[in-house]
Parts: sequence; C-alpha cells; structure tokens
Amino acid sequence: MSADGYSADQPAGERLQKVMAAAGVASRRVCEDYIAQGRVTVNGEPVVEPGRRVDPAVDEVALDGVAIQLDTTKRYVMLNKPTGVVSTMKDESGRPDLRRYTDRYDERLYNVGRLDAETSGLLLLTNDGELANVLAHPRFGVEKTYIAKVRGSVTAPVLRRLKEGVELDDGPIAADAARMLGNPVGGYSMVELTLHSGRNRIVRRMLAAVDHPVVELVRRSFGPLHLGTLAAGEVRDLTKVERGALLTLSRAARSGSDATDAAGAEARATVDDPDTLDTNPGAPR
Repeated sequence: MSADGYSADQPAGERLQKVMAAAGVASRRVCEDYIAQGRVTVNGEPVVEPGRRVDPAVDEVALDGVAIQLDTTKRYVMLNKPTGVVSTMKDESGRPDLRRYTDRYDERLYNVGRLDAETSGLLLLTNDGELANVLAHPRFGVEKTYIAKVRGSVTAPVLRRLKEGVELDDGPIAADAARMLGNPVGGYSMVELTLHSGRNRIVRRMLAAVDHPVVELVRRSFGPLHLGTLAAGEVRDLTKVERGALLTLSRAARSGSDATDAAGAEARATVDDPDTLDTNPGAPR
C-alpha cells in the first residue's frame, strides 16, 4: 500500500481530479463533480470515475471539450509587436528583433509565424513546437484579422472584390471577411480584413491590387486570440482560457479530425466566454 492509499498493482499516475486542480481548473471537490457529470474526457474518452489515474506528460484531458494544459513546462506569451521590429530571434542586419521580449523568460521562446517589420500587432511566442507547427501551417487555415489604414475611399464594390478574390503574382486570394470601419477621412479609409492565408505580405498585396495601398497595418487577432488593450511593445502570458482554446484547436488539427473547424469555433467561443473554464472563481489558481 502506498502513502496515498493505493496498492502497487493499481495503474501508475496521478488521480484525475488532483491533476485538474493542479492545472487551475477548480478545487478537487469541484473537479470530482465535473467528472461525475461526464464533462471530462481523457484522450477523447469520457470519464466518470473520480479515481481514474492519468499521466500528465502523456494523457490529454479536456473539460466540456476544451483542452486543459497539463504540461507546465510549456509557455505561451502574447506580444503586441511594434513597427520597426523584425520577427526573428537574431537579425543579421542589426535591426531590432524579438530577443528584447524573449530574453526576460527562462524558456527559449520562438515566434509563431511572422509579421513584417512595418506591421504591428499580435504575435504569439511559445516553446510548444507542436502547437506552433499547427498554427503556422496553411493546411489548418487559422484565421487572422487585420486592420489596415489605406489610401483612398474604399467602396462596397472594392470590399466585394476582396471577398470574391483578387489575382496576385503567386495566385488568386480571397478574404474570408472584409468591412469598412467608419467612413473615409482625409483621403484614408480603415478596412478590417480576415483571412487564413499565411502568404508573405498578403494583406498589403491584396489591398495594393485593388488600388488602396496600405499606410498602416496591425494584426488584431490570431486564431482564438485577441490583442485587446495590450499596448505596443508589451507582452503578457496567455490566460488559462486562451491556452485552453489554443490547445483545443491544436489537438483537433493534430488528430486529423474533420472536427477541426468545430474545435476552432468552440475555442473562439471559449475565449469570448471566459467562464467556460472558471466555474468556481474562488478556487485556487
């Protein structure tokens, strides 16, 4: 009999409710209730026995379909990249790079995708290579939303053309969504574009193709993540809810499941509804 009351012939690992509580989901008692209610899955299978043992380094746990981060060695950081900073860890030309933001962390963080030097906005930094590969791979179509200040007065036919598709040197491209923000002022318009392409400088090239060159460009969202009020040049760790949303998307994509799109929608809804993984606000964090 071991110190925690379990015999040597029982499965190795830690009790599920203990692992969930350590991950910051809720207290052990509340986690036991979640398990009894059938809201928890381990490796995709529902679990209703609170004594179930799991290996945090191997098993994947989810609550209400939203992934729970068990590997505490993984770090996820949001940066609002300023203009003038290149999206690399070391620039051979000596330009400002991302080391000024990553050097403060013990983990070796890398950027997921790139923003060109003159584009500001949301950039994800992480040491989770598997998740980074999913988010950056065009196969999985992770959406990004940009706000562009462009020259000229953008009209409804121009927005329709952006959504129907424009022809570029490397092939046609269409925005998933395009809309005006306010009215044109002083010869400039503000346009919001959403697309899932990862092609180089794609937003600038699309808008140039419709005769509205970009003056300023900022990425406001990346998958389920939103820049919010994070100031230019500032960084912050992702919240528990944001991490869950990203991991949910990553797991669905990695499994090759047709449910990837549904997982993405659920992940976005989770970020929009932060109570999804916080049903016990008084629980230890």
